[in-house]
Amino acid sequence: MKTSPMVLLHAFPFDGRMWDGVRAALDPITPDLRGLDREPDLGAFADDVLRDLDRRGLGRVVLGGCSMGGYVAMALLRRAPERVAGLVLADTRYTADGDQARAGRLAMADRVVAGDVARDAAGGGAEDVAGGAAKGVAWLPDSLVPGLLGPSPAAGVVERVRELVLAQPAAEVAWAQRAMAARPDSRDVLAALDVPALVLVGSEDALTPPTAARELADVLRAEYAELPGVGHLTPIEAPQAFAAAVLDWRARVGV
Repeated sequence: MKTSPMVLLHAFPFDGRMWDGVRAALDPITPDLRGLDREPDLGAFADDVLRDLDRRGLGRVVLGGCSMGGYVAMALLRRAPERVAGLVLADTRYTADGDQARAGRLAMADRVVAGDVARDAAGGGAEDVAGGAAKGVAWLPDSLVPGLLGPSPAAGVVERVRELVLAQPAAEVAWAQRAMAARPDSRDVLAALDVPALVLVGSEDALTPPTAARELADVLRAEYAELPGVGHLTPIEAPQAFAAAVLDWRARVGV
């Protein structure tokens, strides 16, 4: 049976390498989402993905996203739902941010940009991270990582997540936070979708918990899979279980 190519969109603050653990099993296209000098809007990421599909000569794809990647998938569905043959959403939600969450995103954006400017002005570099200075993105791992992972991550997972976070440009971290803060509610977009869908979530996800994932699955009329013992980054913490769930779902629904 011929199936559609798969596109997986990464979480914040990462890049396409967050999918390395599932790459051999799922063979996905994993673009790096970059805002560059555009106005912060997740629709810009969606447009980039669509242009990439056009360049590759791809029509319909199975579209997946984790956390922020899920928000970008929803933005793409607003633009071109006909390009999506199936949908996989992991550790994400369809609702817009409330006031408190939005303020937190904007505060983080301001802090990483201000720190990056201060580091550049002082001629700082890698020694800022080594010395523990909270400049640019150097402070992000300590702030973010404990809330992203489950209670007992496997050996090397914490180090890998920290490495990926520290590799992100401060300007892109700020852009993504501002774009996510401005995103709309996507309930109507998802409710109108008529393709097979799968919602995955870590049982210990504190940011988008199983209750939110079940609500999302209900809106999509999707299958639901909960991966035990892991947090918000299911493809990094439990790549084999994540890939197995996706492959099983694809085989059963035929996408």
